[in-house]
Amino acid sequence: MSQGKFKRKLNLLDLTFLGVGSIIGSGWLYASLKGASYAGPMAWLSWLIGAFAIILIGLVYAELGASLPRAGGFVRYPDYSHGSIAGYLIGFASLLAYSSVIGVEVEAVRGYAQTWWTALGHADGSPTILGFIVQIALLFIFFLLNYWSVNIFGKVNTLVTVFKFVVPAITIIVLLSVMHSGNFSVTTAEPGGMHGVFKAVAGAGIVFAFLGFRQAIDFAGEAKRPQKDVPLSIILSVVIGLVVYVLLQIAFIGSVPPDQLINGWANLDFQSPYADLAAALGMIWLVNLILFDAVISPAGTGNIYLSGTARVLFAWAKNGYFYSIFQKVDPKTGVPRAALWLTFILAALWTLPSQFQVWGGLISAVTSAFVLTYMAGPVTAGAFRKTLPDLERPFRLKAMAVISPLAFIAATLIAYWSGWSVNSLIIGLTLGSLVLYFAFIDRDEKFTKNLKKDFRSSIWIFAYYIMVLVMSGIGTFGGKAIIPAPWDTILVAVLALGIYYWGVNTGLKEPRITEDEEYEEVEGTNSNVI
Repeated sequence: MSQGKFKRKLNLLDLTFLGVGSIIGSGWLYASLKGASYAGPMAWLSWLIGAFAIILIGLVYAELGASLPRAGGFVRYPDYSHGSIAGYLIGFASLLAYSSVIGVEVEAVRGYAQTWWTALGHADGSPTILGFIVQIALLFIFFLLNYWSVNIFGKVNTLVTVFKFVVPAITIIVLLSVMHSGNFSVTTAEPGGMHGVFKAVAGAGIVFAFLGFRQAIDFAGEAKRPQKDVPLSIILSVVIGLVVYVLLQIAFIGSVPPDQLINGWANLDFQSPYADLAAALGMIWLVNLILFDAVISPAGTGNIYLSGTARVLFAWAKNGYFYSIFQKVDPKTGVPRAALWLTFILAALWTLPSQFQVWGGLISAVTSAFVLTYMAGPVTAGAFRKTLPDLERPFRLKAMAVISPLAFIAATLIAYWSGWSVNSLIIGLTLGSLVLYFAFIDRDEKFTKNLKKDFRSSIWIFAYYIMVLVMSGIGTFGGKAIIPAPWDTILVAVLALGIYYWGVNTGLKEPRITEDEEYEEVEGTNSNVI
């Protein structure tokens, strides 16, 4: 079988809608309620904090994505700057995060469809055998949309994303017309205050909602003009998502009937937040519209993440940490079809009936897994500024010396706010996966020669994981609260800053950037990839 190439067919609109289509998924259906339960009327502030953190991280990756447009770039950059061990660890965490999002979104689709077709689920929300079959069938539809070509995938996603704006916009307009100003004085949230605001950022699905910004990076190798379009699409997708979500949060808080808040925000009993709210307001037409969109929006996001996960698998294999068949690209379609098949299987495994089969069950875990990969970008970008000062940077981030460490701190705080139970699981799995690293990687002369350098360049990651674990255990986010709030958060930020500079200054003196040839230029392409 001949090796094909990725095709550069995605324009700015496609890339932006890949981001927006990932951002406007199941998050808009649930996060406003969960945010209000943690932070009450202050929940809108959680959205600002989450978006600000993601924009900082996104700007750093925008420089990397424009300079080195690669499929699955998030996985490949740490390998270039800090060697194989760092690249492997970030790749494994990315694989956990990506594939689990597909399960979250498919579960959300099936859960809302259960409103009309009750045979799809049990009373506790878990899927029946029929519900599980429907979930697998939906995954297979995603698979087929991605299997044919990236162009078909991109155009279908653009159309779906346009539709996904309509229902949230209508919901915002309608709910703003029935506002109760007194709701913004009800402060009985749990834990409430700024502690609740911080907890909502990670635990209410707020940062989870913004995670879709990374799609522009993962598809940078298939963009017509990656140098210009990747940075712009990152910023546009996050800003558009922020406007939609803040308006939704304000509309939700203000429109809840006051008699529903007798026991406070923490005890507000809505199973399908916006649909239940519309029903409480007597707007049955809005209930049906929201339920219809509740099937479309998560489905669109799940479709994007299935494609993105395949790119992560491709990048992992391209780095040399997985079987070479997964780095093959179909010559005709420009799609990594073997990686797509494995992605389909992994996604199906995440949807198996288990204790996690409720939307909120995986959100903190997915968020933590993602941000534990985001922290590598600022370190790589900082290291490249030292070791590759002459690298062509079509998008050169101004104030990198300030924004990059702030982005690293932001990612670290989000991970810390996810709590002990989540971080101990994700970090434990990631470190345990090193067994697979030694099992899959080719232990040739080159591996032996580079192993010592790679280990030296990756020590900061192990220190980072230990720091997050220890602070999670003794802090106030699921830990023993030995260090009280807000001092635990402040200490995590200070420790993160130290580890950031450690990582930047221990990068490989000669980064191992490969000369990639898996991209096929198409008419109208303006690119000069390394």
